[in-house]
Amino acid sequence: MEKVVIDEKPVEAARGPIAEVAGMFVKSHAAVVALVVLLLIVLAAIFGPAMYQIDPFEMVWAPFSPPGEEGFLLGTDYLGRDIMAGLLYGARVSLAIGLAAALMSVCIGITIGALAGYYRGWVEEVLMRFTEFFQVLPTLLFSMVIVALFGASLEVVTIAIGVVSWTAVARITRAEFLRIRELEYVMASRASGAGNFKLMVAVILPNAFPPIIVQAALMVGSAILFEAGLSFLGLSDPNVVSWGQIIGSNRPYILDASYTVTIPGVAIFVTVLAISLVGDGLNDALNPKLRQR
Repeated sequence: MEKVVIDEKPVEAARGPIAEVAGMFVKSHAAVVALVVLLLIVLAAIFGPAMYQIDPFEMVWAPFSPPGEEGFLLGTDYLGRDIMAGLLYGARVSLAIGLAAALMSVCIGITIGALAGYYRGWVEEVLMRFTEFFQVLPTLLFSMVIVALFGASLEVVTIAIGVVSWTAVARITRAEFLRIRELEYVMASRASGAGNFKLMVAVILPNAFPPIIVQAALMVGSAILFEAGLSFLGLSDPNVVSWGQIIGSNRPYILDASYTVTIPGVAIFVTVLAISLVGDGLNDALNPKLRQR
């Protein structure tokens, strides 16, 4: 009896969605490098103050000591405070404000954009006119008014940034909902009896996430820049150290000791750039059309 040999080809195990996203993200070398840099910044913000136990408000040496003098790696500011300590402690505040303000903006923007894009009609008209009202307001001036009225605390600064920054997310979300709501799988879910809330949250919103994630990542960086701008104008909590507060307090001496402003400025630049590159990498990884290439 002849043996029948079945030609078996090795079948690659189906990759899960997380593995596909991770594989696509790794292909972007710039995004991977940016993620490593961002993780180092986050680790420095979390563990740096515990390892470098110097009070950022303590006058530890002579004012305007240049970087490296007397063991102070980044030098001292106009009051003789250690800039390295301020940078490590300020990283917590700057990142926390950026994340909290971006989360608030994303929640507001997704809610308004989703309702406008899904229901359309008079709902869309009212919500879009409301969005345009906030969009035409000068964002920095509006946030300055909020901080001036309610006080320069971290909570007020975060709320002020979040309230003025949600319009871009609302427009992106609306555009995605208008596009996706007419696709076949959404109509099939509607025909199967899915309610409006389920269609918006479980069917349409997950497929609208890639551009929203990119915008949210950019908004974290924008919030950090916003806080730095408010601090530069003296509209931040003087009792809390942040990168923007370091720049704002040392701004009169930028010509005499430029490093006191340059060092926190470089920290802001690197952090914002890393966040933006990670957002672009996530957009490529979460886009199903790009994953099929």
